[in-house]
Amino acid sequence: MNDSAAPGRFRQGSGRLCLDFLRTVRHRGTPEVTERLTDPEALAAWVRQCGPCYDALTTAGPAAGGPAGRPGAERLPGAEQLRDARALREAVYVSVLAALGPEGPCAVGAEARRRLNDAAAAAVPTPRLTPSGELVWQSADPITATLALIARDALDLVTSPALLARVHHCASPTCGALFLDQSRPGTRRWCSMDTCGNRAKKAGLRARG
Repeated sequence: MNDSAAPGRFRQGSGRLCLDFLRTVRHRGTPEVTERLTDPEALAAWVRQCGPCYDALTTAGPAAGGPAGRPGAERLPGAEQLRDARALREAVYVSVLAALGPEGPCAVGAEARRRLNDAAAAAVPTPRLTPSGELVWQSADPITATLALIARDALDLVTSPALLARVHHCASPTCGALFLDQSRPGTRRWCSMDTCGNRAKKAGLRARG
């Protein structure tokens, strides 16, 4: 598996938090498969961008109880949390694929089921209304709390037949992303029209000359 360089901006738009987390492996199933969670900094960057606990990754600052307008020091996850995050991601992936089969969630393997259940048992972020009227989400351990949200989202998805029926693979042979089709007719083909869909459109135009 290739490792990407700087985390940059992570891709979202799959329709579910757990499926967005799967996209931290790019081009899955192809020779170009790329790991985006290369280090603890990358995991923290994903949680900041995609999870609800943006400010909870700092030790000071407004959401952490520090002085308003004063940036806090970043609290990075440890190596064990990075391993747990990657392991949870793979458990989500194999569980969704298993649930998409004819046996549904009964086909989810014991190890993946244990991983999801254990992660889901952790405390999730809690909402808090600030004096300025802003809703913020807090946790003493924002990484573990966000992983718990991912696991709970995955458990909900794999046990919801109506939702599973709308989970598709991107039609691009070099992508491999899973997404929840929320279009009314249920005919969405691409993980994103801005990326894979646009590339396919351009390739079709070139082929037609």
